Amino acid sequence: MIEIGLISAIILVLILPLTLHVIEKNLEIFLFIMGVLVVSISHFWGIEPAWSMHLIRESLVEPIMITLAVITIGFLVYFFRNKITNTVVNIERKIGSKLFCFVLIMVLGLLSSIITAIMAAIILVEIISALKLDKKYEIKLTVLSCFSIGLGAVLTPIGEPLSTITIAKLKGEPFNADFFFLFRELGLYVLPGILLLAIIGSIINPSVKKGENIKGLVEEKSSNIKEIFVYAGKVYIFIMALILLGSGFKPIVDMYIIKFPTTLLYWINSLSAVLDNATLAAAEISPKMNLPQIKYILIGFLISGGMLIPGNIPNIISAGRLKITSWEWAKIGLPIGFVFMVVYFIVFSLIFS
Repeated sequence: MIEIGLISAIILVLILPLTLHVIEKNLEIFLFIMGVLVVSISHFWGIEPAWSMHLIRESLVEPIMITLAVITIGFLVYFFRNKITNTVVNIERKIGSKLFCFVLIMVLGLLSSIITAIMAAIILVEIISALKLDKKYEIKLTVLSCFSIGLGAVLTPIGEPLSTITIAKLKGEPFNADFFFLFRELGLYVLPGILLLAIIGSIINPSVKKGENIKGLVEEKSSNIKEIFVYAGKVYIFIMALILLGSGFKPIVDMYIIKFPTTLLYWINSLSAVLDNATLAAAEISPKMNLPQIKYILIGFLISGGMLIPGNIPNIISAGRLKITSWEWAKIGLPIGFVFMVVYFIVFSLIFS
């Protein structure tokens, strides 16, 4: 009976945000309600882990670090935004578009684990809005940068919700995951990916022309102080909801998901192209998995999360503010993501065979 209840909840979590606009617009609240529901189902049937002071404390404390990072970096971007954008535009003019794109993709990818993926995406939007480049070129640059941000942000638990929830679920035995756990385990795979994305960004559309009459992407609205706190509040609720979901779904993970072949999970997780990868991580990651399984799962999330707009927070922020359509994103994100999925699959197959 409990399996039916939890599996039904998983289906609702996966399907409703895609089919109901009101839920999509209020995703954090929806996931929090579902988190409370699945933990309550486990508690009712007497299955551990259920409601406990440890879970309540964890759900309240774990989101604090990334929320404070969002607020801090948000204020820095707000007060120094014009200086930042003017500086990068001057740099672009001096070094040229090709080298500038390489540097931008590299720097945002590497910094996203420190300044958070959300703030890296906001900085990206400000920079793209300030540039005077062709719209098609700027869309490519935005998608590649979001791939890079999504990859780099996983390296610390303050980078993005996916890394926060992963560390929260693996901080006990047998992994005892600390702040640098994901950097140690995934850095070898993530950093070359960021470099490759930067190289692609430097060679695409080399004949692009600059000028005042070029129609590029324009930000819909600028950040303000209220928006910073709204973002931070949403992130806090989002992380709290994911912790509850992860705890509530643990019986299903332990009974079924960890028994799936690792390679099958890797390709199944291409679903994160249309579903937020942190939500899927909350449902799948378990300390009962082995390290290769976890690496397969996380890399699958990270790559496929950049393929379509709903897959990752940086995509949602950038596409929404720059008015990039789903089709415009998919034309670039899907082929790049598919190639990266295949390349990483081959690499992992050779390493873990």
